[in-house]
Amino acid sequence: MPNAKTVQNSYINREISWLQFNARVLQEAEDEEVPLIDRLRFLGIFSNNLDEFFKVRYATVKRIVEAGKGGKSELGGIKAAELLEEITQIVINQQSHSLEVLSNIKKSLEKEHIFLVTENQLDKNQQLFIKDYFLRNVSPALVTIILSDVVKLPNLKDSAAYLAVKMVLKSGEKQYALVEISKSMDRFVVLPEKNGKSYIIMVDDLLRFCLDDIFNIFDYTEATAHMIKITRDGELDLDSDLSKSFMEKISESVKHRQVGEPVRFVYDKTIDPETLNYLMTKMGIDSHDSIIPGGRYHNRRDYMSFPSLGRADLLYKKIEALPVKGLSLQESIFKSIENKDYLLHTPYHTFSYVVKFLREAALDPKVQTIKITIYRLAQISHVASSLINAAKNGKKVTVSIEIQARFDEQANIEYAEQMKNEGVNLIFGVQGLKVHSKMCVIEREENNKTKRYGFISTGNFNESTAKIYTDYTLFTADQKILKDVNKVFSFFEVNYRIYRYKHIITSPHYTKKALFKLIDQEISNVKAGKPAYIRLKMNSISSFKMVDKLYEASRAGVKIQMIVRGICCLIPGIKGMSENIEVISIVDKFLEHTRLYIFCNNNDPKIYISSADWMTRNIENRVEVSCPIYDESIKNELIDTFNICWSDNVKARILNNSQKNDYKRNNKPKVRSQFALYDYYQKKLEN
Repeated sequence: MPNAKTVQNSYINREISWLQFNARVLQEAEDEEVPLIDRLRFLGIFSNNLDEFFKVRYATVKRIVEAGKGGKSELGGIKAAELLEEITQIVINQQSHSLEVLSNIKKSLEKEHIFLVTENQLDKNQQLFIKDYFLRNVSPALVTIILSDVVKLPNLKDSAAYLAVKMVLKSGEKQYALVEISKSMDRFVVLPEKNGKSYIIMVDDLLRFCLDDIFNIFDYTEATAHMIKITRDGELDLDSDLSKSFMEKISESVKHRQVGEPVRFVYDKTIDPETLNYLMTKMGIDSHDSIIPGGRYHNRRDYMSFPSLGRADLLYKKIEALPVKGLSLQESIFKSIENKDYLLHTPYHTFSYVVKFLREAALDPKVQTIKITIYRLAQISHVASSLINAAKNGKKVTVSIEIQARFDEQANIEYAEQMKNEGVNLIFGVQGLKVHSKMCVIEREENNKTKRYGFISTGNFNESTAKIYTDYTLFTADQKILKDVNKVFSFFEVNYRIYRYKHIITSPHYTKKALFKLIDQEISNVKAGKPAYIRLKMNSISSFKMVDKLYEASRAGVKIQMIVRGICCLIPGIKGMSENIEVISIVDKFLEHTRLYIFCNNNDPKIYISSADWMTRNIENRVEVSCPIYDESIKNELIDTFNICWSDNVKARILNNSQKNDYKRNNKPKVRSQFALYDYYQKKLEN
């Protein structure tokens, strides 16, 4: 639970709110209704989230402290130094709780005849298997660092786990070493099945078992090994060298991230103090770093890839992505959307429509140009191959690719190089702005005129994440909307010109003003006795300006319902400030990623899907697009999907001042929104 300092003034601190979101992820690992192996994977997501939090958010606050600044105005009323302490304490408590959760999951696995064994629990046959596995699969990839007082410690890899080994030599001296647990190693080694029971050993324990093989050149009497992990500042510091291309600068900066300043040090709490002090001194860990005692194993993000062991009964049942009524993968999408807009809602609908649209554009002789924004691509991307195919067929293909997409920079650089070599025209965003909008427009020659077709989305054009992220994509041939979208691409090319848009809302120039105008209309309507409400669904809200505007609407009497997955700096339900605002968060099987804005507009709803959360970065420092919905059937569909999510009383949590993550439970029939949405779309097909 947050300290009172985190809710000073009118806001909950962003970092504390984020940690409470991650606590909701941990709740999924704790929930006995969640399939057992998926519970382990949620534990991995919890750990992975925490790694990124320290690389980015903790590192940012640490920079404020080191710059000698207080940071109260930026941090919602708490001093940066105090915030670092509070974050560390919350994380220590969460880590402790996560170890309890892991212990309970292991007990449940044992009831299913799945055993996680340590190096001390192996029988003779398993020991022989381990020795052979080590020699064949682990030893060739092993990186071992021998530590000494005279040799400088090499930079340890960011977020890699290491076994810190202490050997007591026969001479009485102590020799220290680090064994890197490389990402190329499988973290979980499946041992031969025995009497219908499955056995798994962590590669960490396999290495402990094989210490004699690793350090046989040392004459020691005893050896101990404990896990440590260091997390580094993940901010990209770009070189100012004008002779280097932007891509070169990003590539070099990504490499530099591996040697950034340490911000978190996690260690096995059973390590002896002498070894711990030696390591911390050697690594230059100081008081501004988050020093967290943990359990025997770190890098629990690896549980995201825990082996399924052929046990489909211990995993969520895979859903079969549904078709969109009226759209066919066997027929022309252009013809289908020529007279009617269609809404794709992944993962309930198949992402294949996006790829089909691009493949059709690549082959159609009448298509002249394709323009698309790319933020994160799948490892094997059919989107990228379709664009390359189009370029080979003589289409003018323009791709705005964001190579500063955090932690996906290297993958995007590689795809950018590949597309550039195939003749695709690349635009690397706009200086000082990340391009986060999700849109595509193609121009087709029809009857000696140019007609546009396209799509605008809330999510990345990524086949992998489309299976687990909920996102809306609007397919349209509305020439008014697509004319505006085309102007955004013109802005990419000539970004000293600021264009005017009649339909879409764009950041950084217009989003705040446009949203304020929509909110003001609701305030005017409620004061005039007319119907007024605001319904919002987004990932995060941290912009104090947007929070204050919603407070103003609440004080005027506008009823506001918000579904916020992650950070929520707004405090709902406070008399005289936000008593008309309710906020819930849904964390479940899929990652809630849709952004939807609904404004009552005197019972003639104005509805937008958007790439933008209500965070300062999205409103002021990124290129974002919010697209109006004009088709009445799609408007009704979006209202239905919001209402289904709002009625969730299984996986919805109530967000309020306490930040307790209490479930929204009531006596109404159970509604688990992600399952209910799938049923909703199935019924639409049947009808």
